[in-house]
Amino acid sequence: MGVCFSADSKVTGGSSRSGSGSVRKRQVEGPRNKAPSEQPPLPKERGAKKRPAGLVACGKRTDFGYAKDFESRYSIGKLLGHGQFGYTFVATEKTTGERVAVKRIDKNKMVLPIAVEDVKREVRILSALKGHENVVHFHEAVEDDSYVYIVMELCEGGELLDRILSKKDSRYTEKDAAIVVRQMLKVAAECHLHGLVHRDMKPENFLFKSTKDDSSLKATDFGLSDFIKPEFSRNLYLHYLGKKFHDIVGSAYYVAPEVLKRKSGPESDVWSIGVITYILLCGRRPFWDRTEDGIFREVLKNKPDFRRKPWPQVSNSAKDFVKKLLVKDPRVRLTAAQALSHPWVREGGSASEIPLDISVLSNMRRFVKYSRLKQFALRAIASTLDEHELADLRDQFQLIDIDKSGSISLDEMRQVSLGRPFLGAFGNFSF
Repeated sequence: MGVCFSADSKVTGGSSRSGSGSVRKRQVEGPRNKAPSEQPPLPKERGAKKRPAGLVACGKRTDFGYAKDFESRYSIGKLLGHGQFGYTFVATEKTTGERVAVKRIDKNKMVLPIAVEDVKREVRILSALKGHENVVHFHEAVEDDSYVYIVMELCEGGELLDRILSKKDSRYTEKDAAIVVRQMLKVAAECHLHGLVHRDMKPENFLFKSTKDDSSLKATDFGLSDFIKPEFSRNLYLHYLGKKFHDIVGSAYYVAPEVLKRKSGPESDVWSIGVITYILLCGRRPFWDRTEDGIFREVLKNKPDFRRKPWPQVSNSAKDFVKKLLVKDPRVRLTAAQALSHPWVREGGSASEIPLDISVLSNMRRFVKYSRLKQFALRAIASTLDEHELADLRDQFQLIDIDKSGSISLDEMRQVSLGRPFLGAFGNFSF
């Protein structure tokens, strides 16, 4: 809950967003699954700061209206990942033997009503998108006195960039990239059709269903997604002329300019897919700086570089596609539906089957290693803190989070350090 920005990972800090707990995205690392009896003991779930006696968390007082027979129907297995508010496990349906992924969210950590609403919204979103070939299949939501369980399809094919880097003989083509991008655009188009904005499109939020070469790509995380009211304009194109999002959420490398300007809609998802496509075709980020503040300024002011190697060898059709997705004005940018009709990305289109320059995979490998190193560093820092230290940090966080948005903006940090009142801001992200 309370998304903050991180260049390569989503870090949570407060109580405004993603009540489901922003569980780490890797559902399963591969086929190296051990039997449950061989698994190491699960880490203890570190709770929020102890509340005064008699004060019960909102989640504990809420009946979500879900089925209440989890333990009789499912057996918990391997731990896949964890976030601030819960854990994700492999589980087995006792009757059929089907293996599923279960996100277990602690009701005791849903202190405020907004946390409860975040969980309910995520379940509504998964239900709305149920049946789409590129969205992780939602089985059901179950609850008991202590937890809410979101039961989903288990994806065992690994993360997107890892899959590309594991290709035999380093054979990676524009067509491979186009197939991936097309599936992402289908997810965005489906979301927008339902009046939804994903708000955190990035490679880590997509997993392959299986290790088969023709496995479909699945969107697995909708913790930041939200509904937005659609209206039709006179030219009959679907526009979102009513509600706009005024908060800044997402992941720094992929955030759209209008998100930073606090007036965003479904167009921001298309921008993020444009960033992903740029990375898939050259292995580098289109906007980069050593600080997240610097990244945001790059996004707002500069254009991507299409002159540096390997871009001269990339097809004109591919470059045209990326440029039309990375238009800073969201009114001019292609919609997800329009992008799906572009010659480069459409099925049977013009994407080349000639292997891309070897530098693409080398660049991508460095990008992945950097991202993982930063994630490991953040985890290492977090693991050294005990419950009392975490409670103190939460108190400090709440003092700094002056506008109670659930995340700390750069201006809030600056004003606190100078002992001045909050003047309002550029963006919410972590340091």
